[in-house]
Amino acid sequence: MKRKGMFSIVMVALCSLFLLAGPAMAQTKAKTANKKATSTASDTSSKELVDLNSATKEQLSALPGIGDAYSQKIIDNRPYKAKTDLVKKKVIPQTTYKKISSLVIAKQK
Repeated sequence: MKRKGMFSIVMVALCSLFLLAGPAMAQTKAKTANKKATSTASDTSSKELVDLNSATKEQLSALPGIGDAYSQKIIDNRPYKAKTDLVKKKVIPQTTYKKISSLVIAKQK
């Protein structure tokens, strides 16, 4: 009889421990994900952004998804008030814009 009582107490204690540890583990994972997102954003900002209004054809071609044709099209449709003008003016498709949006800027003179 004592063993059954002791077993029940141990099981209740273990269940309580798991129930309390679950939220703590979830918070740890969320903090790790936030740190990764922050480091990615700072890595992007530490790199120099390509200016759509002054970049050379070679600089534009080096962007992901942008080849010679798109880089020439970007040059031909200058100036840009905002980098979103690339899609608004139908210079590049939305999927390509998503690839380069964090790498470009449209500086005003």
